[in-house]
Amino acid sequence: MIIGKRISKLTDEELISRYRNRKENKVVGELFNRYALLVVAICRKYHSDDAEAEDAAMVVFESLFQLLLKHDVAAFKPWLMTVTRNQCLMALRKQKPNVHVNADAVDIAEDQNTDVDKEHLLSLLESALDALKPEQQLCLRLFYLEQKGYSEIAENTGMALKTVKSHLQNGKRNLLNTMKQP
Repeated sequence: MIIGKRISKLTDEELISRYRNRKENKVVGELFNRYALLVVAICRKYHSDDAEAEDAAMVVFESLFQLLLKHDVAAFKPWLMTVTRNQCLMALRKQKPNVHVNADAVDIAEDQNTDVDKEHLLSLLESALDALKPEQQLCLRLFYLEQKGYSEIAENTGMALKTVKSHLQNGKRNLLNTMKQP
């Protein structure tokens, strides 16, 4: 019981370090306890059925056992949100396999004010984001989707302020180039 109390007092980053060093599954369990509601809430934005959203959340947490060993995670919460969004979008793509990144679809929707499926446009953007470097993805998501400021992103990710600005600038340019490709 003492071990459980110690784990619950560790920071996310300390938990990740402990998992990477000791491969203790209860560490991922603690992260699940902390973030399950957040992950399910994000999944509900992408899945209309509550059971599908909960299943998607479980897939996210099951994937953490491998992902935490592969990736250096500086700020767990925003990273987990990105992993969750990507998992949900991959599931949607499997349901709609013919979704491709095409800037023309975005241009048509904006130019003609047509009622284009928001999920489709979101999928296009997510596909383009997936083509970026992970640091650029993270900074762009925090800046645009979560409306964080430069210093807040630097604080959340542990990056230097100039590095955040660079990732945002390069990420925007690369995102536009990716979206322009046929």
